[in-house]
Amino acid sequence: MDKHHVVIIGSGFGGQCAAINLIKRGISDFVILERREFMGGTWCQNSYPGAAVDVQSPLYSISHEPYNWSQMFAEQAELEEYTNHVIEKYKLREKTRTHTNVVKVEWQEELKCWRIDTEQGGAVYAQILINASGPLSTPVIPNFPGRDTFKGKTFHTNNWDHSYDHRGKRVAIIGSGASAAQVIPAIAGEVGELHIFQRSPHWVLPRPDRTFKPWQRALLRIKPVYKALRTAIYWGLEARVIGFKYSQTALKVFAQNHALKHIEQQIADPELRRKVTPDFTIGCKRIILSNTLYPAYCRPNVTLHDKADGIGRITETGIETQLGSQIELDLIVYSTGYDATDGVISYPVKGRDGKSLGDVWKEFPRAYLGTTVPGFPNLFIVTGPNTGIGHTSAIFVIEAQMNYIMKSIDALQKNKKHVIEVKPQAEHEYTTMIHTEMDKTVWKTGGCNSWYQSKSGHVIAMFPGFSFTYRQMANNFKPEHHVFQ
Repeated sequence: MDKHHVVIIGSGFGGQCAAINLIKRGISDFVILERREFMGGTWCQNSYPGAAVDVQSPLYSISHEPYNWSQMFAEQAELEEYTNHVIEKYKLREKTRTHTNVVKVEWQEELKCWRIDTEQGGAVYAQILINASGPLSTPVIPNFPGRDTFKGKTFHTNNWDHSYDHRGKRVAIIGSGASAAQVIPAIAGEVGELHIFQRSPHWVLPRPDRTFKPWQRALLRIKPVYKALRTAIYWGLEARVIGFKYSQTALKVFAQNHALKHIEQQIADPELRRKVTPDFTIGCKRIILSNTLYPAYCRPNVTLHDKADGIGRITETGIETQLGSQIELDLIVYSTGYDATDGVISYPVKGRDGKSLGDVWKEFPRAYLGTTVPGFPNLFIVTGPNTGIGHTSAIFVIEAQMNYIMKSIDALQKNKKHVIEVKPQAEHEYTTMIHTEMDKTVWKTGGCNSWYQSKSGHVIAMFPGFSFTYRQMANNFKPEHHVFQ
């Protein structure tokens, strides 16, 4: 039997943090399963033109793994380098099976472990299962009428085809969110025509980026200096929660007015200004940071189609808009997001008594600390329901989750037990608190429909408060909230 103490699914930052924490505890009997042929997750997969992080690099990094960043907002190539640096330092390739796609997992009551079935055949068994597949790993392409009839080239930004030469081509980008906002300026000057299909606009703020000079990089290699910068960035970003949750007036005065001024400064055409100005409160959807998006919209070879002139159908040769225009195309790029709420875990999960996680989450995904679910013992979900963070580094929250997960594993070893499971009442009280607090936030009351929400209307992606509050809760392990066997 191919059995391990811990199996980790996914090799991005969540999987890496889990593995590093196990190593530091002297737990070596673990394996990482990665569905792709390479390790690394988001920043090794998303290599589309213009890809970059939207959180300052010194904070968007593992707390105990500082890096010699070249700029404040790192681009994809440097993020991939950092990812591989962490992987190599902790020798995680030796613990990883790539090209291993999980198709289902099922709790084995008699064996007190999880059975993990993969597409490649055979089963892996684990006492502890950590899902770190990530919420932004399953791209979504809407089923537009005629989608499959197009005879040109198509791909999602998540799977950018670098073998295709887009220069001089007639290109459409469907979507105008965070990925599209990076792709558009990167290719607008290279393509012949660029048509952008926007369902609804996002608020855009200037990107306060800077390249670090050699003396600054030398200074940041001094650990106390690096830590001081990281701390200053953290608290500066944390202050945003005051607006997101406690004062939409402050949001409008300090952020939305700034965003409106950004439009006025970069776009002269009143009709284009109208198209890019949202009708909801800033922060309700993800805020885009860009100095180059609006200038790209203003190029003579770029056309922005708003929802009034959206996609009627896709044809063999391009797109027919709702106003009847025929747009001939060579390439369609789908920047249409991910199944990040209802599809937090992309494979079927069966817990005690054959209970399906999909059935438990039928109304909406829910989990204690966004990490574990009653009826699914020894299962921990990294970046699970309501662990997203709209104002700071996702890695900060991942590391907070690790405190809870590792303390759960420690409690098993200390009590000489095999199984830990959260009590239904503890999960219910936690979830009730989360959605009561969520009612106070701009994500719930800001007047938009966003990918933060599940089909039920509940905001599933975000944590409704300060990230240090979540870390305190995750760090305060409560044995009385759990059953041990």
